[in-house]
Amino acid sequence: MMTNVRDALTDATHRLGERVDAEMLLIHVLAKPRSWLIAHADDTLAPAVVDAYTALVARREAGEPVAYITGRRGFWMFDLEVTPATLIPRPETERLVELALERLSNETAWRVADLGTGSGAIALAIAHERPRAHVVATDMSADALAVAQRNATRYNIANVSFLKGEWFIPLQHQRFDMIVSNPPYIESADPHLTQGDLRFEPLSALAAGHDGLEDIRRIVSDATHHLAAHGWLLMEHGWNQGEAVRMLLRSAGFVDVFTATDMEQRDRVSVGCWSGS
Repeated sequence: MMTNVRDALTDATHRLGERVDAEMLLIHVLAKPRSWLIAHADDTLAPAVVDAYTALVARREAGEPVAYITGRRGFWMFDLEVTPATLIPRPETERLVELALERLSNETAWRVADLGTGSGAIALAIAHERPRAHVVATDMSADALAVAQRNATRYNIANVSFLKGEWFIPLQHQRFDMIVSNPPYIESADPHLTQGDLRFEPLSALAAGHDGLEDIRRIVSDATHHLAAHGWLLMEHGWNQGEAVRMLLRSAGFVDVFTATDMEQRDRVSVGCWSGS
């Protein structure tokens, strides 16, 4: 039985419950833009294409994230490579990038550290928008760093370097004008870790102790040894952690502390300026 684009999408949407997922998978198989699907809705798909598409739909139906199936995820202006070694970049993390750029003028050669860079999303966005800055990105996963490096190479971003190691360990005695991070912040017993896309993402990039703040505490504490006076620390966190993170920042000596919300008006990024005391 011959299948056209419209019928294939209708069937996949019914199976997945998400039209956007069905479209993303077919775009991937066909290597065509979304606009092509609309203009060619009546085109017949080759049997090999149908088989490949059906296999991908089955993987998504079993819960595997679309980003891991296609190996790509959009972030900022990039179409980034992602793998199961990296966290899947999410739109709310772009808020962290926006806040960072507001504090980094174009005219200065800032030094910025991105801790737990994963696919390199945050580091590459900042490095691209502030070409005079130098961004150092760390990650404890060699596989993740390899992905980040390939993303940097693909977009010809040369003002970023990558170091292997947990948080500040590979940075030794270096100091920075800004430190950014999207660390793990989910409670280790949170049932969401066994549901949906999170089941497939690296647990080490998601969970951080009984209250989800284990890594954030460490970053706040150690950042005081790696920030220049009046340098900034920006961290993404959970929607219900803003007050706790602000308290940690103030207790460590940070000033001008505040929490910014995401597109859904949920606490998402907390910011503090190192007093240098």
